[in-house]
Amino acid sequence: MNLENRYDFVLLFDVKDGNPNGDPDAGNLPRVDAETGRGLVTDVSLKRKVRNYVGLLKEEQPPYEIYVKEKAILNKQHERAYIAIGAEDLLQGDKKKRKGGDRVNEARDWMCQNFFDVRTFGAVMSTGVNCGQVRGPVQLTFARSVDPIFAQEHSITRMAVATEAEAEKQEGDNRTMGRKHTVPYGLYVAHGFVSAPLAGQTGFSEDDLELLWEALENMFEHDRSAARGEMATRGLYIFRHDGKLGNAHAHDLFERISVKKKDGVSVPRAFADYEVAVDEDGLPQGVELIRRVG
Repeated sequence: MNLENRYDFVLLFDVKDGNPNGDPDAGNLPRVDAETGRGLVTDVSLKRKVRNYVGLLKEEQPPYEIYVKEKAILNKQHERAYIAIGAEDLLQGDKKKRKGGDRVNEARDWMCQNFFDVRTFGAVMSTGVNCGQVRGPVQLTFARSVDPIFAQEHSITRMAVATEAEAEKQEGDNRTMGRKHTVPYGLYVAHGFVSAPLAGQTGFSEDDLELLWEALENMFEHDRSAARGEMATRGLYIFRHDGKLGNAHAHDLFERISVKKKDGVSVPRAFADYEVAVDEDGLPQGVELIRRVG
């Protein structure tokens, strides 16, 4: 079923004693806004968790395959598209000359039909065999913590050894030292957008939208690791517009969801230390607020 409505949404999630999104350019420290000290989680990180959840739930079967995944050979997926549309002849010859010709649009449509993340988030598929570019209907912002975060650094040791030579060292000399970075607690807010016109171009459907909401609700439940600590979705507030183009500005709707520390709390260490206020009075005509979580 085609998407006939625009959506804007607010996602709240938190982390306790974990690193929600390490920065490889800073020794994997939690990402932070240098001027304000507030924590950051990239849109790429959030999309990764959505992809992982959908791939796990749908077992990587069409039309819910995942295009961008660990160790995926993207050009091989492009070749599959050309084989599926009966354009194997365009795969022959010099790889540098494989442009696709007038079959690019067909190949792009096939990619959208089979890969959930392509028709959801879009993709640049012009490497190797050209499958064109897709502008995705679903976009996310960076998540930003409500308050400044404090990144802690912990020293860790390894008791086991890798070689006999290491084993022969005196006790205490073979304990490999390492570092682990955590945030004691942080509550993050991200904004998202769903465009109905772009959904019509990629085939993103009402069923895909429901799967997206489910993934945003549950993605942290299946992303557990020692590095992540405890992470959970704490709020998912969806503004549904009557039409494809929308009935209000997204920023005005987002301002209706406010988060602040409760009175008397100076150093928050749990979601219970915050108060989430949702202003549902006087919503613009044609806009409905849907609470999925929170």
